[in-house]
Amino acid sequence: MDPRVAAAVVDVFVYVVVLNLFVEYVPQVISETFTLSLLTAVLLKVVLEVVVGAKNRVKARFRAAESPVGKVVAAVMLWLVLFGSKFAVLEVVDLVFGTSVRLGGFFSVTLLILVLMLARGGVRWLLNSAATPPRPGDGGEAPGGARPARSRGRGVRRSSAG
Repeated sequence: MDPRVAAAVVDVFVYVVVLNLFVEYVPQVISETFTLSLLTAVLLKVVLEVVVGAKNRVKARFRAAESPVGKVVAAVMLWLVLFGSKFAVLEVVDLVFGTSVRLGGFFSVTLLILVLMLARGGVRWLLNSAATPPRPGDGGEAPGGARPARSRGRGVRRSSAG
C-alpha cells in the first residue's frame, strides 16, 4: 500500500475519534449518526489538506519575499488563509450535510481543527517512532551489544541437571 494512502486512512480514523469526542462533549458540535461523522471526517481530511497546501504555499512566498512590503503582504495572506479556513470548513460542511452535521461556530471549529491537527501529528509521530528500527544503545540488546536470544515459542527450556 502506498504510504500516503495509509497515512490518509489513519488520519481519517483519528479525525473520526476526535470528531465523535467533540460530538459527545461539545454541545455545539452535532452529528446525527456515526456514518455522518465518518463522512464528515473524510470531508474534513480533504478540506484541511487543501488548507494546509495553501498555507504552505503562502509560507513559501513569505520566505521568498525580499522586501518588507512583500513580507507584510505574505503575512496578511497567511492570516487570511488561517482565519478564513475556519469559515470555509463551516460552509463546506453546511453545504454537504445541511442540518445533519453542525460543527458549531468559529471558536468550536477552531478548537476542533486545532485538536484534529495535534492528534494527527501525535499519531503520526507514534507510528513513525514505532516503525523506526532500534539503533545500538537504544535497548533491546544484551550487555556487550549482542542481541538476546529469541524464544521460538516452545516455552522455557529447563536443564536436566538439577
